[in-house]
Amino acid sequence: MWGFMLFLTEHAMAQDGTIYPLKAPAEPNAIKLGTGGVKNQPAPESWFRQWGDPMARNITTATLTPFLPEPGKANGAAVIVAPGGGFMWLSMGNEGWEVAEALAKQGVAAFVLKYRLNPTPASLDDFKAMMNRGFTPPAKSSDSTKESSRVRPMRFDLSNQLEDAEAAYALIVKRAREWGVDTNRIGMIGFSAGAGLTLHAALNSKTMKLAFIGSIYGPMGTVTVPKNAPSLFNVIATDDFLFGGNFGVIESWYKAGIPVEFHLYQNGGHGFGLGNPDRTSNRWFDAFIHWLDVNKFIATQPAK
Repeated sequence: MWGFMLFLTEHAMAQDGTIYPLKAPAEPNAIKLGTGGVKNQPAPESWFRQWGDPMARNITTATLTPFLPEPGKANGAAVIVAPGGGFMWLSMGNEGWEVAEALAKQGVAAFVLKYRLNPTPASLDDFKAMMNRGFTPPAKSSDSTKESSRVRPMRFDLSNQLEDAEAAYALIVKRAREWGVDTNRIGMIGFSAGAGLTLHAALNSKTMKLAFIGSIYGPMGTVTVPKNAPSLFNVIATDDFLFGGNFGVIESWYKAGIPVEFHLYQNGGHGFGLGNPDRTSNRWFDAFIHWLDVNKFIATQPAK
C-alpha cells in the first residue's frame, strides 16, 4: 500500500515529462534477493519522478516486494511483476506497485521485482542529458505522454536480470505455503523492458517453471520457443514504436503449439501501465484476468 500511496502523491505533484529528483522511498516489505551487485557501477541507487511516476535507477541490489491478497481471498495463483525502463531505470509505480495491487485485489499474490540495472550517470543532470541524446521522438503518436519519455530499447546482456528473476521465483517457491501460492501456477508479467526480461526468462531459464507469462508492450521479434514454454498473453498498441507491424513473437508461440493470446489495440502508445483514459488499450487488464480465469490459472480455492 505504501507504494501506491506514494505513486498517487507523486502523480498529483507532476503531470509533465520533466524529470524531477525524488527522495528514495522507504521499502519496508522489500526482500533482498542476494544476487550480488553490478560491475563498473560507481553511482548509488537513486530515484526520480516523471509523468508523476516514481522511478529508480542504478539499482545494484535486487529486491522482491510481496503484495498479498486479503485473508480468504487468495486463489493460489502468483505473478512476478517486472517493471520496464530500458534496463536503465524502473517505472516502479506505473508498471510495478499499481499492477501488483490490482492483481492482489483479484486474489493473485503479486511480487514486484526490482531487478539490477545497467549503470547511468550519478548526476541527475547528466542522466537527463544522456536521455536527451539517446531518444528520437516518433513522427506521430496518439498519446503524447508516457511513451515520449521512453528510450528505444537496446540489446543488453541480461545475465544479472535473469539471475534476479530466478532468485525471485526460487524465493516464492520456498515460501509458497506461507504466502498461499500454488507452485504450479506461478507466472510472470513484464512491461516494455520488463516484458523483454519476462520473455527471456521464459525462453532461457533452466530453473523457472513458469505456468504463464504476460508481455505488455514488449519486444515483438521472432524467437525460438521450446516445447515446455509457458502460455503467453501479449498486449501492444498499433501506435507503439515497438510494434511496427511485427507479429514475430506471436507467430513463434503459435507455430510452437503453445497457447497464445494476442491483443493488438488501436491506440495506447507505449508505457500505459494499467491504462490511460480514452484509449482502446485501457481495459487490457480485465482481459488478462479473464484469460487467467478461463485457462484455470486462477482457482477457486487457495493452495494448501
